[in-house]
This record gives sequence, structure tokens and C-alpha cells, in this order.
Amino acid sequence: MLSEESIETVRATLPAVRSAIGEIASVFYDKLFTARPELLRDLFNRGNQASGEQQQALAGSIAAFASALLENPGTPPETMLSRIAHKHASLGITPDQYAIVHTNLFAAIAEVLGEAVTDEVAAAWSEVYWSMADALIAIETRLYAEAGTPDGDVWRDYRVVGRLPDNDVVTFLARPVDGSPPPASRPGQYVSVQVELPDGARQIRQYSLSGAPADAVQFTVKKVVGSPDGEVSNHLHERVTEGDVLRIGAPFGDVTLGDGDGDGDGDGDGPVLLASAGIGCTPMISMLNHLAGTGSPRRVIAVHADRAQGTHAFRADLDQLVAKLPDATAHVWYEAPEGPWPADRTGLVDLTAIGIPEGITAYLCGPLPFLRAVRTQLRELGVPATDIHYEVFGPDLWLGQD
Repeated sequence: MLSEESIETVRATLPAVRSAIGEIASVFYDKLFTARPELLRDLFNRGNQASGEQQQALAGSIAAFASALLENPGTPPETMLSRIAHKHASLGITPDQYAIVHTNLFAAIAEVLGEAVTDEVAAAWSEVYWSMADALIAIETRLYAEAGTPDGDVWRDYRVVGRLPDNDVVTFLARPVDGSPPPASRPGQYVSVQVELPDGARQIRQYSLSGAPADAVQFTVKKVVGSPDGEVSNHLHERVTEGDVLRIGAPFGDVTLGDGDGDGDGDGDGPVLLASAGIGCTPMISMLNHLAGTGSPRRVIAVHADRAQGTHAFRADLDQLVAKLPDATAHVWYEAPEGPWPADRTGLVDLTAIGIPEGITAYLCGPLPFLRAVRTQLRELGVPATDIHYEVFGPDLWLGQD
């Protein structure tokens, strides 16, 4: 909670900080990586840095957190903090790193805003920062304890024991090198995978668990082709084979199939919507696997959007898993179908065409435009915002938005 003095100072300066926060974030990362180049090499996603998405996400989270504190001083934005904390925990972020961020962030604020950053302003925004940092540290400490890694060392060596290609994705099966069982996970969670690239960088990416075999970790990787190409996804596709060893983190992620509140506790019995686009199908396949494996009687509506049949990963799995459930249906849309395809399922997802029952809990995963479109449709159909949970790959540029 902010002090009364800081609340007034932050309220008065928030418009100026918000308008400059993008530049502040850019200057911050320049300073951070100049002081600690190993963080860019071995921790931060170089692709997201190059695209500017990480800077946008940082800027959005700070502004959203400050706004939330002003609107509800005694109630921190738990959903936003949980999402960030799970990402941090998957990387093994430790409390001492928050001080490093504070030093470089406030140097950037002073450089961008200049004389406007009085001692009073700096103190107030420092209070905002540490309110957010302390809340994240507390959540991350709990997550590490639950994962059995209280020191934050979430990494273990895994040997690849299976490699299953499917169109432009590959599913990897990996077992701990030390012979111990893999950690427990919840349907919808992800793991971090660290690889050593040809230039010596040890880059990390998160990949959704697409299944939960008893003796292995199963995650699926889509090859990213574009400008630039995905350096880690390409490395995994082209260089990693059975017998190779990967560094893999413990499972994390707060968008998990559960009792409807997103925390993964219990199976619930209300209707559920699993909506995905592209490679966003991976956590949904994990959820369907869980529902089918437990013989769930829930009403399940699986919705997927893709470019065409040839790019639709887990197409056969979707049909097989839905067929195993007593009250489930699958609805697929293709933008450019290959061959004959129903006209009302060509193009973009239209939820009004399938009927959404009352009391549904929705889980969404895919690109931001898809998430926005489906969420808007759900809200227009009367689904409360609290019953819509989403996962996005990469920096979350949606944090703090309703």
C-alpha cells in the first residue's frame, strides 16, 4: 500500500510518466544490458528485445500497476501480479535481481524526465516499484516452495527420449537425467527450455506442456519463420535429437484447468470453453487430455482457428479426445481451407454460431488479435470477465486491460 503522500504525487505525475514510459523502458534496457550484458545473453529473450515487445510489456505493467494502486490503494492487482510472477518463477528470477532492475530503471526515469524527477517524485515512484516488487517476490517465494525449489533453482537436466513431428511443430519427450520422476504439473502450464546457441548465448523460451505422461515432460515447439526467425525454436527443430540433453525448468503458469477461478484447484463441474488459434492449441490439448483421462462429465466446447488443415497441429488428437468425452464438441475454423470446407467455418471464429451456455468458464490461447476478438464475443454473449482466462505466448501486451 502506498503512503498518502505518495498516492497524491503518483496521481499528479502518472500522466507524464505514462506518456514517457515507453521511452523510459527502452532506456532502461539499454542501461541494464550495458551494465549486465549476460542478462541479455542468457536470460532475456533477444527476439522480444529486438522487436520492442518486451519494452512495451514492461511499460504496460508499470503503468497498469500504478493505476491499480490509485484506484484501489489497498487491493493490489492479483491477476496481473500472478501472471508476471509465474513467468519470473519459470526463469528462476531471484529477489536480488529486483535491486538491479530498480537501479537501472530509476536511472532511466531520471534521464528521460530530467528535472521533473524531484526527490519527492523519485521517492513516490520508488514506493510504487517496491510495492510491485515485494508483492512479486512474495508470490514467487510461494511458487518456488510449491515446486520444491525454495532457492529458486528451477532448472534440471533432461534427456530427449522422443521427438514427434507434426506439420510445422515438433513434440519433445524428455526425462530427468538423474532418473528422478518429472515434477507434477497442471493442465495448461508451461516449462522453460534453455539451449546453447552457436554464438554461446544460453537463450530461454517457454513452451506449453501438451501432455502429461507419467515418466516424462512433454512440450511442443512451433518453428518460427519470419523476420527474424525464432532462434530457439529453429535450434530445437534442426539440432536437437533423441539422446540430447536440454536444460528444462519446473512447470509454471496460472491459466490452468480447474474449478473455474484459474487456480487449478479441483476439476469443477460447469461447462468449459477451450478456444485456441495456431500453436495456442497446445495447452488446450493438455486440458482435453486431462478431461478425457479423468472421464469428466463436463460440457466441453473446443474451438480452434488455423490458417488451413496443413498448419493445424494436433488435428487428429482434437477429434480423438473430444470423442472420448461424453458431452463435448469440437468446432474448427480455417482462414484458407485446403479443399472443400463448410462456408460457415471458413474465416474467423464466430461463437454465436455454436451457442455458449450460461455459467461457462473460458480458457483462451493464441495471438493477441484472436484473444481480443474471442474475448469481445464472450463479453457480448454475457460471459463475465472473471470467467475468461487467457494465455499468450511472449510478452503480455494485454496486462492491465479489461
